[in-house]
Amino acid sequence: MLRQELGEFSSIVCFKSAIVGMEEALGEKATAIALTAAGRSRGKNLAQELGLAEAEIPFDVLADKLNFALGKDGTRLCKVDKIVEENGIIRAYTSETLCSAGEAQGSNRKCTFTMGAVWGVIESVVGKRLQGKHVESVLQGASHDVFEFTAL
Repeated sequence: MLRQELGEFSSIVCFKSAIVGMEEALGEKATAIALTAAGRSRGKNLAQELGLAEAEIPFDVLADKLNFALGKDGTRLCKVDKIVEENGIIRAYTSETLCSAGEAQGSNRKCTFTMGAVWGVIESVVGKRLQGKHVESVLQGASHDVFEFTAL
C-alpha cells in the first residue's frame, strides 16, 4: 500500500487542479505534451505489469484487460469500452475519462494523460511506435472520447 491510511487514490478535483496550475505556469501546449508523455510512460509500465508487452492478443481482449486495470476495479482513470482496428488505424473508445470529468459541454479540453496511458499500452502490445490523436470528445457531443493511433 502506498499510504497507510489514505490508500492509493486521490480526487479528480486535485488532479485537475494540478493540470490547470501546469497550464498557467507552462502554457497549454507544453502541459499537453508533458501529460501525454507521462501517460505514455504509465501505459508502458502498465503493459509490463500486466504481461501485455508484445503479447499477441485480440483488441477486444486488450480492451477488457485495460478496462479492468483502468476502470472501476482498477485505478479509475477511465472506462475502456472497446478497441478496434480498421485499415491500419487503431481506435480506442473510452468513457468517464479523468480529463473530461467536470468539464462543461462544448469545452475544447483534450484527454492528454488518459490518451497517453492507453497509447503506451497499445504501443507496447503491438510493438510499434504509434502516433496518437484525440479524435472524438464527449465534450463535443460524441458518445465516447476516441483516441486514434496510426503506425509511424
